[in-house]
Amino acid sequence: MKYFLGIDVGSSKTHALIVDEKGQCVGFGKSWGGNHQGVGYDGLLNVLQESFEGAKKMSGVGNAQIAGAGFGVAGYDFPSDRESHLQTISKLGLSCPVEIVNDGTNGLLAGATRGIGVNVTAGSSNNCRGRNKNGKEGRIVGNGPTFGEYGGGIEIAYRALQAVNYAWIKRTPPTVLTKVLLEATGAKDEADLMEGVSNSQYHIFPFVAIEVINAARNGDAAAQEIIRWAGEELGWLAVSVARQIEMEDDEVEIVQSGSIFEAGEIIIKPMRDVVLRHCPRAKLIRLDGPPVVGAVILGMEQAGFDGYVVRDVVVRTAKEIVK
Repeated sequence: MKYFLGIDVGSSKTHALIVDEKGQCVGFGKSWGGNHQGVGYDGLLNVLQESFEGAKKMSGVGNAQIAGAGFGVAGYDFPSDRESHLQTISKLGLSCPVEIVNDGTNGLLAGATRGIGVNVTAGSSNNCRGRNKNGKEGRIVGNGPTFGEYGGGIEIAYRALQAVNYAWIKRTPPTVLTKVLLEATGAKDEADLMEGVSNSQYHIFPFVAIEVINAARNGDAAAQEIIRWAGEELGWLAVSVARQIEMEDDEVEIVQSGSIFEAGEIIIKPMRDVVLRHCPRAKLIRLDGPPVVGAVILGMEQAGFDGYVVRDVVVRTAKEIVK
């Protein structure tokens, strides 16, 4: 029996999955976030080892039994990152072929019919990656507001802060987001909030996006505008990458992965409107299953095994053990 390893390294969590050649998930392990930009390469190694050991313990599979391994890693952004990441991965002691991609590719491999199309990730922040049938790849920078890329949790949270400021300075009407931000930071009032954020006494975190979504559902005008904006921005990420891989006129599959899409139509509709305006034949697909499935399929590819033959089984059994 052949076994395959996939590890999805995010900025907030890491998942490892071991799967047999029938698609049955037999081992799962998890750890904290491992983006080297935040935790260094030692931190990356720690989460790789911890998650891998957890998957091995559950499965009873040893290193020598793994035929191929795929790694989708947050922070693996440029070709110059490759050697350092591969050196870190080598310390796991694998003897099989391995490949590494940015974690934004995981959703594409896991969600698109044959790993062809575009994946838009909206979680703590945002990312977007694509690939066409000829192997041509497309991407955004993946580093958020610095490069004008928006739509994830932290971007929504900071947009909420701006809305609270606008209401405080009387540029716009009052918003319930003021209460949301005060409760989230512990600030006494708006003046304290603005001073505390300016002096790094208070910090804004992606979880605020959940409350912004709730406020939008409950009719707050400022929150509704923020979520509409975020959806449109995510749509533009998809359009941009579809253009790069020359699929804007095709029936391109646009995979939506990440917790922000749990908001449903309130964010999906504005995204869909932008996408269909520029890619009229596009098909939007909500990722069904954990992104680590994409890393497993990448590992299968390295061993010359067609993971899409058993993907349905991988997804079904992954849902049972990935927690």
